[in-house]
Amino acid sequence: MSEPVPDRAAVRVVLRDARGDVLLLHTRDPHDPSAGTWWELPGGGVEPGETATATAVRELAEETGWDVDPGEVSPPRWTRTVAYRRRGLRVVQAELVVEVRLGATAPEPSQARRTPHERAAILGHRWWAPGDVAASPLRFFPGRLPSLLAPFLAGDTLVEGFEDWEAGG
Repeated sequence: MSEPVPDRAAVRVVLRDARGDVLLLHTRDPHDPSAGTWWELPGGGVEPGETATATAVRELAEETGWDVDPGEVSPPRWTRTVAYRRRGLRVVQAELVVEVRLGATAPEPSQARRTPHERAAILGHRWWAPGDVAASPLRFFPGRLPSLLAPFLAGDTLVEGFEDWEAGG
């Protein structure tokens, strides 16, 4: 069976603070309360003409309020294709994952630049030690974040197979 053809491109950001902790957003789908909540990497859809770096910079500004220098965004080192439900629709998304390091320890994100959908979807945030992500039984997006975060942070290039996120893999 072949993988579905993506209908959306996105960039996710492994955002690390000065201590090496990773920012995850506590998220829900406001259009489907039965979907529960999960912890996800910041990021979102690529707009027409945007590079992965430009998308990462824009999404971090929207979701956290921080203006990141494009030179601080790593080249994509993790690629994946995922299917999930969003706003009542099934989406197949091609994702690139990049890394950004901040100089501060556990800074507080701002909600000021979030879109109305982001304000409804993002419930909070937490700076996670990478080992805590690996040991957590909670739900994450990407779904394999607990097992793939350490290799990504070690500098590995990851090519993840197709993930049907709602089905758990």
